[in-house]
Amino acid sequence: MYRAVTRQIEVTVEPNFLPERSAPDRQEYFWSYTIAITNLGNETVQLQTRHWIITDGTGHRQNIRGEGVVGEQPVLAPGERFEYTSGVPLPTASGIMTGRYQMVTESGERFEIEVPTFSLDSPDGKRTLN
Repeated sequence: MYRAVTRQIEVTVEPNFLPERSAPDRQEYFWSYTIAITNLGNETVQLQTRHWIITDGTGHRQNIRGEGVVGEQPVLAPGERFEYTSGVPLPTASGIMTGRYQMVTESGERFEIEVPTFSLDSPDGKRTLN
């Protein structure tokens, strides 16, 4: 599991390679990832937008920006947690993802929180160090 805490908002990520949705012979690899966002602070916040940077095994980068996550813009009161699962396809057997969420407080203050950088590895993409 990967974890980051920014301004008392914790984000954890658990990636999972899905061989049943992958076709290595066609250079199609698919992962799901489950993200939990927990408000460890004392103020209510709302997730507004997301920004993902997805890098495949060849170094090709994609920037993905959008409103909310999985069609939602969750509001988290102190102590509350929001969890969702999404997925990502890559043309290579490994890659990495990192990102940020833009949050807003009840008073209207906007700030960004970090999503921890996480590794996408399939059995075909296990790297060895030389």
